[in-house]
Amino acid sequence: MPDKPQRTTDERIDALTMNLELMSHDIAELKRVVEIDAENIRALANIAGAHQSRIEALESDRPS
Repeated sequence: MPDKPQRTTDERIDALTMNLELMSHDIAELKRVVEIDAENIRALANIAGAHQSRIEALESDRPS
């Protein structure tokens, strides 16, 4: 198997810079998705709380 050609320092810096830029984009996208998930979880928690309140109200009105 032939050896890989050696890269210059500038080529290595460019490659590292590109990798960091891609990683930064991935992190920003991950943050956006997590924020959306957190918003959805809060909405579901509010719905669950409303349902729980209705169940408790129905149960308290029921004769024993």
